[in-house]
Amino acid sequence: MHVIDSHTGGMPTRVILDGSPDLGSGPLCVRAETLSRAHSEFCNSVLLEPRGQPGMVAALLVEPVDPECVTGVIYFDADAVLGMCGHGTIGLAVTLAHLGRIDVGTHKIETPAGIVTVELHDANTVSVTNIESRRIHHAVSVEVKGHGSFTGDMAYGGNWFFICDAPIEVSTGNIAALTELSSAIREACVQNGVCGPNGEAVDHVILRGASPNVGSFSRNFVLCPDNEYDRSPCGTGSSGFVACLAASGQLAEGTEIVLESVIGSAYTLSYRNGPTGGVIPRITGQAYVMAEATLLFATQDPFKAGIT
Repeated sequence: MHVIDSHTGGMPTRVILDGSPDLGSGPLCVRAETLSRAHSEFCNSVLLEPRGQPGMVAALLVEPVDPECVTGVIYFDADAVLGMCGHGTIGLAVTLAHLGRIDVGTHKIETPAGIVTVELHDANTVSVTNIESRRIHHAVSVEVKGHGSFTGDMAYGGNWFFICDAPIEVSTGNIAALTELSSAIREACVQNGVCGPNGEAVDHVILRGASPNVGSFSRNFVLCPDNEYDRSPCGTGSSGFVACLAASGQLAEGTEIVLESVIGSAYTLSYRNGPTGGVIPRITGQAYVMAEATLLFATQDPFKAGIT
């Protein structure tokens, strides 16, 4: 299996160029469901140790349905197939440029959540125009076992987020505590029926904190479905975050803000109003190719399918 690894703001992406299972044809959301339902061992073998690393997201290249798209892609982490992935899309665009498949300019990429647009500014800098994002619920309170009550918003930016203020500093020294708290908040959301319009469960949690850097809007801790924290500011999470700011009148259309991750990497964001009441976020970040590799899967390897 030929793969190329990159990182976006410290968050790794593994682009899979070949060697994947046959997912058939048709809409990417259907192929993504097939991957999730029937090929969990494949996903684990790519992302879990010893081949993968904590936090890594895979970007499986597939044929797009829309011929105007340069590729289709299905993202997955060690726990779930994702509708979209912002850091992964930035990493994918830089990888496609590294391969000579795209050049500086604007390109369309098809995802299970819809078609997104990437603008490659240079070898490392990419702007992603995401799908329409929106606030789903405002000021929802949940009782979190061992931690008390938390009030926040649920938002959609390609994945499903619960966003609330962090009760402790968002810093690398608090990653373990922030992870434990975010996991408990997500569990409380699921138990209390905080969900999307069709029953979609909260799969990510954002804890919002202050940034020590002048000019940054906030520093956010983001927990992903596999209980790993996002090293980047999280593209889909930042999209949902901006949708909440817009819905509350805290951010005007076209105004740029900087959002940081818990490790201090940054995205620049703005939005335009969407056609159905949400917002269309624009996310700018940087990615760097780290490695090209051929993954081998020896039949006799006791950890061929990853360490579970």
